[in-house]
Amino acid sequence: MALINTEIKPFKANAYRQGEFVEVSQADIEDKWAVFFFYPADFTFVCPTELADLADRYEEFQQRGVEIFSVSTDTHFTHKAWHDTSEKIGRIQYTMIGDPTGEITRNFEVMREGEGLADRGTFLVDPDGVIQFMEITAEGVGRNAEELLRKVKAAQYVRAHPGQVCPAAWEEGEETLAPSLSLVGKI
Repeated sequence: MALINTEIKPFKANAYRQGEFVEVSQADIEDKWAVFFFYPADFTFVCPTELADLADRYEEFQQRGVEIFSVSTDTHFTHKAWHDTSEKIGRIQYTMIGDPTGEITRNFEVMREGEGLADRGTFLVDPDGVIQFMEITAEGVGRNAEELLRKVKAAQYVRAHPGQVCPAAWEEGEETLAPSLSLVGKI
């Protein structure tokens, strides 16, 4: 997959957000940070735990200027039904995009062709619409909103501090590196 440092493709979709059906497109993320959080299907097993974990941390993402879009190949109607009937999903305040045609899922290269379902893919898009990181996990491996938030902080730091990079397990406020010839072989 060669999506890192590429611009997201244009899209338009119906979604469910905070009790309403809305239309969303790439225009909704212009000049903003955004996480696209793909998952296989509503009313499943690992998915609600991941989406609830994100819901619990949503305010922290918002404080960092990051919008979250969960995406599955279900419809926006199905998202509403799930939101209305599941305690965990009922906590969600972010936008739940319905992608029944699979266009967005294919744009991000996470469609399971032949199944019509998305892989567990996470993408961070910067304010220029460029994908800064992506992660794809196996069906049974749930993601962690705290780790996602750490990666967002690192990406935002690097964008704000050209010439700096964040080493492994970097946490906000810790030392960063300025890659140079003088560091070669000394780390």
